Amino acid sequence: MKVSVKFILTLLILIAFFSCKNRAGERVILGDEQTESYLPLLEGKRIALFSNHTGIVGDKIILADDSVHYGGNDLYGKDDAGRLIHFGRDERGGLIRYGEHILDYLLSQGVYVTAIFCPEHGFRGTDDAGAHIASSIDEKTGVPILSLYENASTHAPSAENMAKFDTLVVDMQDVGLRYYTYYITLYYLMDACAANGKTVVIFDRPNPNGFYVDGDMLKERFKSGVGRLPLPTVHGLTWGELARMINGEGWLTAGKNACPLTVIPCKNYSHATRYALIRAPSPNIKDMRAVYLYASTCYFENTIVSVGRGTDFPFEVFGSPYFKDIGNNDFSFIPQSIPGAKNPPFLGQTCYGTDLRSKSLKTIWKEESNLSYLIQAYADAKSAFSDKNPDDFSAYFWGRLSNGRYWIDLLSGSDSLRKGIEAGASVEEIKQNWQDDLNAFKKQRKPYLLYADT
Repeated sequence: MKVSVKFILTLLILIAFFSCKNRAGERVILGDEQTESYLPLLEGKRIALFSNHTGIVGDKIILADDSVHYGGNDLYGKDDAGRLIHFGRDERGGLIRYGEHILDYLLSQGVYVTAIFCPEHGFRGTDDAGAHIASSIDEKTGVPILSLYENASTHAPSAENMAKFDTLVVDMQDVGLRYYTYYITLYYLMDACAANGKTVVIFDRPNPNGFYVDGDMLKERFKSGVGRLPLPTVHGLTWGELARMINGEGWLTAGKNACPLTVIPCKNYSHATRYALIRAPSPNIKDMRAVYLYASTCYFENTIVSVGRGTDFPFEVFGSPYFKDIGNNDFSFIPQSIPGAKNPPFLGQTCYGTDLRSKSLKTIWKEESNLSYLIQAYADAKSAFSDKNPDDFSAYFWGRLSNGRYWIDLLSGSDSLRKGIEAGASVEEIKQNWQDDLNAFKKQRKPYLLYADT
């Protein structure tokens, strides 16, 4: 039978189309599920685990009816009438159960885990931001949790602790923002491993904000505890990709490609994927809307504006006691002392501002990092403090630090965002100033990508 070239080409196109469609509909397989790829690498090694409460193998959850779900599904990512359920609850408000933690799984497979490192908020993820994490013992397994807070300037592990392992295994959920500090701990651990001849194996996980790149680049003189590497605010990389970039760009003290690194990539994932997490990555990010809004509302930290710490909806609102009867701030909330926010800004005071919980996820995705909230609040504050001269008002609103710098500059990576807002620039004008740097960064990161780009 004679088959035309046109028929063959059409058939190939259809096969490719449906193959792509099937792959796109498949569950994302995390690095920690791919045991055949990493257990041989760990055999006979002393293992240190860098993880926290988010290291659930496969992001597996079990509901009250014993049905099994996985990360990336619509349990926490769906958007009914502008409301999302909080992590850790089902649709009826009942508590869910989590699958096996990576520490328990590694031990069950005979892996010799000699130590645990954990980031800000602790191994169980319950400590306040910036809280000191002391060395301790994991009660369930007896494995030592080694403090990374012995060196206040770097939070790097001590030489004594580095001698306790051969290979560092990394399995932790990040949210993909430069000022979300978990990656800084990863950087310091990689730096120490490079200096001490230790290998690093990363079980990769999706970046829930991995579908876009936005924000100013961190400039050298604005490096701090909330920004360590020359990245934009939203870098769009998974930890596996970021670690490859850290290594390949020579950002480690020991130089280019100094860290022996293996990444176990996710399967069925791309940078277009909208991956829903299964539990709060840190105490004040309670649902997926907060994950997405964090790129916009975290800029308010340490200003005279609260982001809702001490409520059930942090980073999904903003307001201030000073905004009563100012503008359209008809929404109010009162921060309380709660776990993860023991002493929030404006404790017990009524804050007047804006509720973002009615925004659909699709709208937030489209807006990416939305600077209009910051511009709006700055204008409201100027109205509330019209009697202050410009310099005094700027220091008061932004929260000038003792060294003369501003916290907003550390968060944004430079002083251009603050100065743009003070000068009355629009969102479009401010973002246009970032564009050349963002284009250069996208080109720079390309060799390190493990997944199809958007």
